[in-house]
Amino acid sequence: MAAAARSGWSFALLFALAGAAWGQAVEAGWTSLFDGKSLEGWKETPFAGRGKVEVKDGAIILGSGYLTGVTYTGKFPESGYEIRFEAARLKGHDFFAGITFPVGKSFCTWINGGWGGSVVGLSNLDGEDASENDTSTSRDFENGRWYAFHLVVTKESIRAWIDGRQVIGADIRGRRVDLRFGEIDLSAPLGFASYSTVAGLRKIEYRRLGVE
Repeated sequence: MAAAARSGWSFALLFALAGAAWGQAVEAGWTSLFDGKSLEGWKETPFAGRGKVEVKDGAIILGSGYLTGVTYTGKFPESGYEIRFEAARLKGHDFFAGITFPVGKSFCTWINGGWGGSVVGLSNLDGEDASENDTSTSRDFENGRWYAFHLVVTKESIRAWIDGRQVIGADIRGRRVDLRFGEIDLSAPLGFASYSTVAGLRKIEYRRLGVE
């Protein structure tokens, strides 16, 4: 009986170690873009009428302004990557997690909470913004709650999830992908922006895809 118990314990230990190794393998390749303490690697986006940008309690805080944001200063791939982050709308009623990102030689913005607080979508596809094209959906966002965002970009598609639920699955082959007219181009190649809200950003990470 003791031998059987030891055998069972050994199997359980090996199973646990294998599970831990698998978990580490799954997480392998993710690179942090924010140290939780400073704006190292980022710069304040020079939007006109912007709010204050600061780091507080492990998060980048975008103060309320016309547009307020941060732009990444390092190198970033044009395609074949995924990026994940957490964001919260702390005050206000408009978009708080607008991420501008490369799509080949162009750029696009994933809007979350736009047009009065609920629109989710890509700006722009074929000249239409997030409130007009076929990626546009509506979602209620609760102020003060942190949401998990996940974006995957390849040469063929743009896919996105909020809290593990897919909200965008756009085939971009043969479509025109670009930015909405205005100052948002200051966020390129990679940047975050909020509009007339106080927003928080944290746990910003990315990794390259093995196969596009």
